[in-house]
Amino acid sequence: MKRFLDIVVAFIALLLLSPLLLLIAVLVALTSPGGAFFRQMRVGRGGRAFRLLKFRTMKPGSEAQGQITLGRDPRVTAIGRALRKTKLDELPQLWNVLVGEMSLVGPRPEVPRYVALYTDEQRAVLTVRPGLTSLASIAYINENEVLGRAADPLRAYVEEVMPAKLALDLRYVREQSLWLDLRILGATAFRLLKG
Repeated sequence: MKRFLDIVVAFIALLLLSPLLLLIAVLVALTSPGGAFFRQMRVGRGGRAFRLLKFRTMKPGSEAQGQITLGRDPRVTAIGRALRKTKLDELPQLWNVLVGEMSLVGPRPEVPRYVALYTDEQRAVLTVRPGLTSLASIAYINENEVLGRAADPLRAYVEEVMPAKLALDLRYVREQSLWLDLRILGATAFRLLKG
């Protein structure tokens, strides 16, 4: 049932949002050098790697300087800041949902270098499809600002933020249901509209 809903919602959303997606793609491409999209290897269900799709929000080559972005990171473009704030940069992941690499709700997919640090217990998050949104996404909606205040952002992410997010993701794995998914989707929409 969940996969069926993912397909239907992702297909309808991509269809209805296609003018907005096209507009954003054009704006990204015209306002900074580089393509409109950013693809990054993430780890999905069963530990399988896939390419997560986003609108590009940073200057080309920025990933080589580190994968964690902080507060007013100078690598982020002007339009990228607006896209990140509204989470519109995540919309292309509806394609990842449609093709079965992701779900609407589930633990956010992590990059391989951080998945390698998971404990055996934490690896249970890889038993479900990763999602566009999750309990952890809601709790850490301003994660880059939190890390921006840390003396050592990378250490803060690995030792504090990532374990806290994984604890919420593990809770989701244990309690997952259609009702919980609907609550998470509703809470995500509320947080985004609230700004």
